[in-house]
Amino acid sequence: MISLSLNQILELKSKGNTIPIFKQLKNDLVTPISAYLKLTKHSMVNSFLLESILGGEKIARYSFIGNKPRKVLNRFDGDPIIDIEKELSKVRYVNVDNLPSFTGGAVGFISYDCVQYFEPTTKCNAKDTLKIPDAVLMMCDTVVVFDHLFSVIKVVSNVMFSDNASPKEIEIAYTKAVNAINEIENLLDDPNTPVPEQGPMITSEPISNVGEKGIQIVIILIQIKDFIVTGDVIQTVPSQRLKKRTNLHPFNAYRKLRTVNPSPYMFYVDFGTFQLVGASPEMLVKVENNEVYMHPIAGTRKRGKDEEEDIELAKDLISDLKERSEHVMLVDLGRNDVNRVCDPKTVTVDSLMHIERYAHVMHIVSNVSGTLREGCTPFDAFRSIFPAGTVSGAPKVRAMQIIYELEKEKRGVYAGAVGSFGYSGGIDTCIAIRTMLFKDGHVYLQAGGGIVHDSDPQAEYEETINKLKSNVVAIEMAEAFYQ
Repeated sequence: MISLSLNQILELKSKGNTIPIFKQLKNDLVTPISAYLKLTKHSMVNSFLLESILGGEKIARYSFIGNKPRKVLNRFDGDPIIDIEKELSKVRYVNVDNLPSFTGGAVGFISYDCVQYFEPTTKCNAKDTLKIPDAVLMMCDTVVVFDHLFSVIKVVSNVMFSDNASPKEIEIAYTKAVNAINEIENLLDDPNTPVPEQGPMITSEPISNVGEKGIQIVIILIQIKDFIVTGDVIQTVPSQRLKKRTNLHPFNAYRKLRTVNPSPYMFYVDFGTFQLVGASPEMLVKVENNEVYMHPIAGTRKRGKDEEEDIELAKDLISDLKERSEHVMLVDLGRNDVNRVCDPKTVTVDSLMHIERYAHVMHIVSNVSGTLREGCTPFDAFRSIFPAGTVSGAPKVRAMQIIYELEKEKRGVYAGAVGSFGYSGGIDTCIAIRTMLFKDGHVYLQAGGGIVHDSDPQAEYEETINKLKSNVVAIEMAEAFYQ
């Protein structure tokens, strides 16, 4: 049964022009993986699956699936947030009970290199190795929502019409939304679950863009220390990128990654010519009901071989003076980013320096929040915080300039943002770390480490290897399975 009738929609017209309706289904035999495969059995192009394991250990309440977007926003130049603002400025959303804050909107990525449109002094002519757009966002009016708390599926579609729409035009919009819901219900009812076609494995060993054994990144780290000594920066976060040949289907990589490294932000996004597969531990920015949230992560240790060693490593991490001071510095940077768009009296550090464990590493994590000040929008919050200090450095602008000077390449998706900008006005994005880009028969992986004056170049290089480990292991395991 559809949640709202046409007559109820007509009664709600005065409150807004975008009204979500839904149909609730049982999900005893359907999982987010099988649902995604059923919905995309004809084509995965322009589709997404978003899942979450909080703190790497507890399943979040919702998973989201979408495909067949109404429009795809591609940006090769210029501020991509302007495009989203333009699309969402037409929306007057009506909140409906029993639904999550995200029921549709823009889903996709914004590359790290878009910072040049928010902070022009970072603009440079870096080499474009990956050759992907600066941003791609899919405008999705219909989504499938898994509510894991109540074990139900809600197929949601937004009834969208102009402010001066006639009753007949609203009826047409309503019928379109109902048909979209019924079409998805029929696909989910199919007892057969298709699987991606997977040919025999063609693979190679990964190659780093910083040379064998990280020789080049060690040189970069030494150069950064020189910048620190001269007072240009306090910290900078250089990175290395791995490139590996593989014909592994990207969704098969995602299926393995979600079991190898469950994380707060897990995603599979297919843009046709390339795919993003990720398990990011770090929120970039979330905005809900005018509250702004960010969760800085800084400080890393590899996981132990057992619980006892984990406890010892966690104690060592949280008591490490260098790691603590570096973390506090980045929390302060994040607090300042939030403070620029929020009422200063509301900006708080809700949790300072707790440990979160993931498959191959553990991190020090803090939580920062604030209430948007009058005149500021969620988009202003995104621009203020992007990119995170944890993937750039401090002071942020000079650190980014140094990164481009030394890395000499566009970062692309890495250290940018993946997530959603909802019709409801909310934003939920993660930092694109622990993220794989599949393109043209290759997979690209990238990771960085924060360099301060006391950093050991070799240890920092090894930290990037540990951060890459979960993705490398997931690919190797999936390749072995399909060999």
